[in-house]
Amino acid sequence: VQLQASGGGLVQPGGSLRLSCAASGRTFGNMGWFRQAPGREREFVAAVRWSDGLTSHADSVKGRFTISRDRAKNMVYLQMNSVEFEDTAVYYCVARSRPVVYSAMQDPNQYDYWGQGTLVTVSS
Repeated sequence: VQLQASGGGLVQPGGSLRLSCAASGRTFGNMGWFRQAPGREREFVAAVRWSDGLTSHADSVKGRFTISRDRAKNMVYLQMNSVEFEDTAVYYCVARSRPVVYSAMQDPNQYDYWGQGTLVTVSS
């Protein structure tokens, strides 16, 4: 199983960026994104249930970030709009073998697989 994240880079405040994650080896119950900024704990960003597209977003990104999936391509995306300095972090693509209930989608311990991370830097 491999999760290959891409799309990170330098973006100005208020700008947009789209992260992509290509999953290989199998299909999953849930996929999502976590992030970790320097000196901060890892935190949930967004997740999607593969079967029906049900999504969950962290309060800090609601209205700005949107997770989506392409079942045919086995890929998940994170559209990041109106980015802020506080969005600077390494973003990790994650996946879980079986679907998890909505209330657990934000729990990092629910995810079996973690990608290598892609760095997003918000700077003017």
